[in-house]
Amino acid sequence: MNSNILITAWHVATAVLFILIVRAAILRKRRGPMPPGPSGWPIIGNALDIPTAHNWKAFAKWGERWGDLMSIVLLGQPMVIINSYKHAYELLEKRSGIYSDRPHMIMAGEIVGWDQILVLLRYGGQFREYRRLMARVLGSRKSVNAFTPVIEEQTCQLLVRLLRKPTSDLPSQIRKMTGAIVLMISYGYQPQEENDPLIRMADEATEQAAEVAQPGAFLVDVFPFLRYVPTWFPGAGWKRKGEAYRANMNQMSAEPHQFVKDQMAAGTAIPSFTSTMLADSPTPEEEYRIQMSAASIYSGGADTTVSAELTFILAMGLWPSVQRKAQAELDSVIGHDRLPTHADFAQMPYLNALYLEILRWNQVVPLGVPHAILEDDIYEGYFIPKGSIVCVNQWKILHDPEIYEDPFTFNPDRFLPGANGKQPEMDPRKVAFGFGRRICPGVHLAEVSVLTLAAMMLSVFDITEPRSKKGVPLHPGNADYTGGTISHPSPFTCAIAPRSEKAKALILAAAKA
Repeated sequence: MNSNILITAWHVATAVLFILIVRAAILRKRRGPMPPGPSGWPIIGNALDIPTAHNWKAFAKWGERWGDLMSIVLLGQPMVIINSYKHAYELLEKRSGIYSDRPHMIMAGEIVGWDQILVLLRYGGQFREYRRLMARVLGSRKSVNAFTPVIEEQTCQLLVRLLRKPTSDLPSQIRKMTGAIVLMISYGYQPQEENDPLIRMADEATEQAAEVAQPGAFLVDVFPFLRYVPTWFPGAGWKRKGEAYRANMNQMSAEPHQFVKDQMAAGTAIPSFTSTMLADSPTPEEEYRIQMSAASIYSGGADTTVSAELTFILAMGLWPSVQRKAQAELDSVIGHDRLPTHADFAQMPYLNALYLEILRWNQVVPLGVPHAILEDDIYEGYFIPKGSIVCVNQWKILHDPEIYEDPFTFNPDRFLPGANGKQPEMDPRKVAFGFGRRICPGVHLAEVSVLTLAAMMLSVFDITEPRSKKGVPLHPGNADYTGGTISHPSPFTCAIAPRSEKAKALILAAAKA
């Protein structure tokens, strides 16, 4: 009986795919061709052509043949790949009204529930309400400045930990600091020093989100009718996994929200995004939006900031001349008797250029988060059908030699005025935080967080001897990054040592403050 059901399901799936392919062919004939791209196989299209890791490099290579605007088909789903800033700006900025949706993901969205978190939320009224709420706290440099004491305090604690255990697991130390900052901002929650349950819960949920959001990772995203398969059905392990992941996601958003409510009832709540919003006595519907907006701040900001901060540390080890130049600027502005603060950054053009180069040199989200188009469009004679997934190859744009000279070299000077009136190269913030109405709402928070880490670490530490996990010395030619939606430096170690006895004393003083 079960085999008959599976055979019937396969027949239905084949018929659905056939209809989609015929419909797409008719639309292309009637409206014009889609952008060029590699030819695929019947039914599966280009599904076997895309590498599982570092696919942004493959797309950049394809662009050499097919151009900066390409298209492929994945199991009947059209996908447009943008390899140039010009096309990204024309479509996602100028036509943002129809290019601001997200793909409909059955597994990640309907089953696990990440379509209620801002990054995957479909475009519409609820999306705009989330953005409005978050803008009240994160929408400007001035509003983010209110959180600089939290950022500086947590960064000081990191300096102390690195002084005491310089060879400890660097990613976990950075993740602990970043998680603490975002939890304080979102909920006024001070994490435990070791193995905090909320940080552990959130990290687990975001790892699961990255798994389920991978295109084509689950058959239900190809055959949506499979979402009705009961959990007891043979082969429905993916459904049981999805339900477990949904429970984790719900717990990640509900527990810290309830913590704030309990603290407010006791009169002990620390000011935060959630406490500020709940003070307005929201309706149940409004409270749900507050809860999911706060969860969006954590899930959208923690792992991405960790990636950028690890990139900073790796780059300092690989380019010691850049490190020395940044330290010289810090010494001239700050001296040696105190740690830098946010108020000092305006006097440090090289440090700010260093931050821009961190964004450019390795993209935290190399392909961005996919957009989806809300209606049919014609662009430069090409037909882009409604529902197409649209990906911007940020890695390709920010390594385009037509925009950035010697793009694989880490060189902050490219963002400063040069000799003979040479103008700075294009600001990577135009690309690295996304486009149009889907631009990252945490852009100002990320900037303050990374700048604070860079300034404080370089003022008191020297970063040297970067090595791979296997102990191989790293240099610019062999440093690597992970694949996946969010890209991190591949695991590495480095030597972190105080620059002087006075620097060591400053760190110890911060520990006692």
